[in-house]
Amino acid sequence: MISEGDQNSIFNTIKASFTRPSWAILLLIFAVLTLFTLQITSKSVFPIPPLFPATIENSGSGSGFGGPKSCSGFFAEVPPRKVVKSIVEFGGVGDGTTSNTAAFRAAVAYMESFADRGGAQLNVPRGRWLTGNFNLTSNLTLFLEEGAVILGSEDPEDWPIIEPLPSYGRGRERLGGRHISLIHGNNLTNVVITGQNGTIDGQGKMWWDLWWNRTLEHTRGHLVELIDSHNILISNLTFRNSPFWTIHPVYCSNVLIKNMTILAPLKAPNTDGIDPDSSMNVCIEDCYIESGDDLVAVKSGWDQYGITMARPSSNIIIRRVSGTTPTCSGVGIGSEMSGGISNVIVDDLHVRDSAAGIRIKTDKGRGGYIENITINNIKMERVKIPLRFSRGANDHPDEGWDPKALPQVKGIVVSNVVSLDTKKAPLLEGIEGSPVEGICMKNISIVGLAPSMAWSCEFVSGYSCDVWPKPCQQLQKNDSIPWCSCT
Repeated sequence: MISEGDQNSIFNTIKASFTRPSWAILLLIFAVLTLFTLQITSKSVFPIPPLFPATIENSGSGSGFGGPKSCSGFFAEVPPRKVVKSIVEFGGVGDGTTSNTAAFRAAVAYMESFADRGGAQLNVPRGRWLTGNFNLTSNLTLFLEEGAVILGSEDPEDWPIIEPLPSYGRGRERLGGRHISLIHGNNLTNVVITGQNGTIDGQGKMWWDLWWNRTLEHTRGHLVELIDSHNILISNLTFRNSPFWTIHPVYCSNVLIKNMTILAPLKAPNTDGIDPDSSMNVCIEDCYIESGDDLVAVKSGWDQYGITMARPSSNIIIRRVSGTTPTCSGVGIGSEMSGGISNVIVDDLHVRDSAAGIRIKTDKGRGGYIENITINNIKMERVKIPLRFSRGANDHPDEGWDPKALPQVKGIVVSNVVSLDTKKAPLLEGIEGSPVEGICMKNISIVGLAPSMAWSCEFVSGYSCDVWPKPCQQLQKNDSIPWCSCT
């Protein structure tokens, strides 16, 4: 086991080595990456209140002592469903061209009658099952067998218009209502969406073209959206080509999303992977994501609508997630954060060929808060800006936003970071009158920057140690954060 002091010594050696021949630099970088791969610590530096159940945060994954951590306890296991039916029994045809919208809706209606008797399971066998929107019910398992593909209809009429979310006040892209998600649920409990690596494909190109051509009339639908729901599991599937954000739990609690592969073309607009929104007790782990936007984005409402609703996102764990996005970040917090975001752990993130690694996004008018964020064990390759705190998107729902509603951001811990082939130095920008406070950065090595490139900081304060290249002066005030030290 390698001590923290030994790690620090290695980073100091790296710093000194940049005056030596390039082969030595590469050798040392390789050694550091190997050490970080062998020893990944998940120790949280910032003192997080005991809101996460101890049995979740400290439990293994079933592999025995020393196995990878798991927060599977966020989801309370449901008993085996006594009623199991196939979509074929409701008239489904898996030829890729026949519409199965009526079959899925009839199947769910039938399953609903068993909700108070242990629930039911709907199996989707091998085949290509074209469908428009259908809504789930409580105590339901949707199970995609190996080789099963659910295809989203390319007819907008099969994605009906619904009311905007109250914490947004309007559709996120267009005024008024929004298209419903392909698979939708409202006020549900004990829902499982899983399988044997089956696929749900939103066939989003038609929607992306509408967006690019500026002919989109209503905000695009998600692939899966669950609203005001509790005890949700989404696992062991591949999601492709969502029209908009892929998985969107909003106003939910106790959500576990694990062992997922989420794919969209890297130029597909706003195809976020997983966006927990105004939700609490959410775990996202062991997922691979390629998208045209953030891999994971934590949100909580938009300007005055989010402030009024005041539904925060809290107790969020993002663990062992990897992927790429050329335009956005591995993990984004905000920019819609007006209901507040707190107690977020990002651990063991691997981001490559992306615009940003970690990004915290705020703006005037947002109000709300972002606090108690712990980011640990981050590996980045060819990321343009590894760490970015940004402001001023000038993105508001309507003219009713309040420019005096300033977000409060504090308590951001970033530790154990290696970024290779980095294009730009970290960019940390708070808002005048509302600086980002309590930043603690430890054990960070950013490699590949030109000597002329320096950290850019404004309206931020905190402390750093064992960070290279040397950060800005605003992060060298040890007395501002007594608990942030490398001793």
